[in-house]
Amino acid sequence: MEKRIRRLETFTARGSDGNTYSVHGYEHQRRVDAFGTSPDQWEPTGVAEYKLPDGRHVDLDADGTLVVAGSDLRLKRDSTVH
Repeated sequence: MEKRIRRLETFTARGSDGNTYSVHGYEHQRRVDAFGTSPDQWEPTGVAEYKLPDGRHVDLDADGTLVVAGSDLRLKRDSTVH
C-alpha cells in the first residue's frame, strides 16, 4: 500500500519558553486502489501528526495541550493570529 502525508494546516503557537513557533499539521493518506478510480486518488487513514519546521514532533495531549516530543516545551495555539 502506498502512503503519503499531506500538510493540512500551519498555525502559530506560543511556547512555555516565551518564544513563538510555527506548527504544521499533517494527515496520513493512502492511495485508493479500487477498480475504476482515478490513479491519483488518496484517502485519509485517520492518523494525524504535528511537527515544527525543523522536524521535531509535537504530541497532542488528550486535553489539547501541544508538547514538543522529548522536552518539557509546551505550546499553546495563538488565537490572535488568523
